[in-house]
Amino acid sequence: MLTKKQHELLIFINERIQDDGVSPSFDEMKDAFNLKSKSGIHRLITGLEERGFIRRLPHRARALEVLRLPETAAVGAGEVKEFPGNAGPNIIQGDFRAARVAGGGPKDAVELPLYGRIAAGTPIEALRDHSNHVDVPAAMLGRGEYYALEVDGDSMVDAGIFDGDTVLIERGESADSGAIVVALVDEAEVTLKRLRKKGDSIALEPANKAYETRIFGPDRVKVQGKLVGLLRQY
Repeated sequence: MLTKKQHELLIFINERIQDDGVSPSFDEMKDAFNLKSKSGIHRLITGLEERGFIRRLPHRARALEVLRLPETAAVGAGEVKEFPGNAGPNIIQGDFRAARVAGGGPKDAVELPLYGRIAAGTPIEALRDHSNHVDVPAAMLGRGEYYALEVDGDSMVDAGIFDGDTVLIERGESADSGAIVVALVDEAEVTLKRLRKKGDSIALEPANKAYETRIFGPDRVKVQGKLVGLLRQY
C-alpha cells in the first residue's frame, strides 16, 4: 500500500523514464511537487524502495529504476486510474464517534470504528473504513472518543506492539513527551511512534533498534491520538 504522494511520485518517475529514458533529478521532483527541500523527496523515494516499487542503481546519476507499478496505475500509459472514494488524502478523519455499546456483542463490549492499517515502521496510509468495527471491553476505555487501527510493521516491538495487533487510540491533538501516539507527518503520512519533545523539535521514536528516530520541526507533526491499549489474537 502506498500513500497518495508516494503513488503520485512513482507515476511521475515512470513517465519521465518513458519519455526521456532517464529518471528525473531530485531537484526536478522537488519542483514538480512544490516542496521546499529535497528531504521530503528522499523520504518518499526511501518508502518506494522499501516497498519494492523502485531501486537505486549504484554509481550512476539519476539512477532510479521502476520495478513495478501499483494496481491503480495504467501500466505504460502514464495515467492513473481514479482512486476509490475512501482513498483520498491519507489522513485519518471522519467519524470519530464516542464509543458505543455493541449491538450484537456482550453487554460490557464497546464497538469502535476500525480504520485501516497504521505503520509501525515506514509510514503508510491509515484510511478510514466505515464498514469495519471492533468490539472492545468497556473497562479498557474512558469517557473520551476512540478508534482502532491495525498495526503493520515491527518498529514498536520493544514496546510490546507487534505486527497484526489492533491498537486502541484516544482521539486528541496533544500528548505528553514519552507517549505513544498516532502522528501525522507533513499532512501526508501517518505512523505510530513514541513522541519526544525537546525545545522546538519533535522526535518520533521507534521501539526497535533496527529503526532510526526521526526528528521534525513542530509544524511538520500533528498528533491525532494516543495509545490507550491493544488487542491481540493468538
